[in-house]
Amino acid sequence: MKIAVFMGGTSAEREVSLVSGAAVVQGLRQAGHGVIPVDPAFGYEPLSDERITAIAEVNQLPPRSENLKSFSDKMIIEAIKAEPLKQVDVIFLVLHGGVGEDGTIQAILDLAGIPYTGSGVLGSAMALDKLITKKLFMADNIPTPEFFLLQRGKDSDVSAIDIKIKSRMDYPVIFKPVRQGSSVGLSLVKNMSEIKSALTFGYEYDSLLLVEKFIAGRELTVAILGDEALPLAECRPESGLYDYEHKYTDGRTEYICPAKLDNHLARKIQESGLQAFRTLNCNGFGRVDYRLDDNDNFYCLEANTLPGMTSHSLVPKAAKATGMDFPRLLERICEIAIEDFKNKDK
Repeated sequence: MKIAVFMGGTSAEREVSLVSGAAVVQGLRQAGHGVIPVDPAFGYEPLSDERITAIAEVNQLPPRSENLKSFSDKMIIEAIKAEPLKQVDVIFLVLHGGVGEDGTIQAILDLAGIPYTGSGVLGSAMALDKLITKKLFMADNIPTPEFFLLQRGKDSDVSAIDIKIKSRMDYPVIFKPVRQGSSVGLSLVKNMSEIKSALTFGYEYDSLLLVEKFIAGRELTVAILGDEALPLAECRPESGLYDYEHKYTDGRTEYICPAKLDNHLARKIQESGLQAFRTLNCNGFGRVDYRLDDNDNFYCLEANTLPGMTSHSLVPKAAKATGMDFPRLLERICEIAIEDFKNKDK
């Protein structure tokens, strides 16, 4: 196959995307395919082999919002209009967050008639918006932690927020932006004194924040490939919070795959993961994240339509547990995308 890999982009997950993209480029080449690596934040200009090789680990903190203002989403349109892209079999999207994952690029590629990996417009848009995700989970009886919403410019009174937390769910709670991934802008808040810094950090990345009950217990994830739920993976971060730093820093998180769980419970979580994925109209491949408390109650947090593909990433770990190596996983994701594209025309 001839495959373009879109990586980098304009969101706060740009650095994660570059590292994921470099891994995808190398993996697809190992599988024997022709690969064109493109960072559409700069239009259509294939990245050199030297640039791909030089891409290192993700920084411990996401880029600041002011540092992202130099990038223009308009360049992404220029990249998609480039003549060479009309000749590719599929575009492998690794544009985590922002317009790369919220349905925008998916809509443009649909109009351009170019196959792409991952979910379509509707599934991408709904899964990236955690508020819509929560409402759909509740409507479809998928267990999810209790929450309420905060709005920048309206909800900044620490005392009022403290009262609401104590009356609704009590501490600890999670503050997180509604429309970000990779735990960008996320804070664990244990008492009233930590609310102000969590607001400042979260509002830097979004005008809407979820305040969500923190479920003490285990962090689990269900990787989805096609119509199949792969073996569960467990993440054990050093600090107990699986935040941006622990996701992308070597040695800060222990990963166990398959997770050590009772088989019946594991199947129930896998089935819930598939249900959540379908509820959000997602397809192709992805990841659904859960918390499991000490009484074996599980709670769905969110779905990821373009999950990470770094050395720390969970979908490759889950695929490996089934005997599927990284190059074959990437190849299979491309095959599913092309099959789905052909079915759209029927």
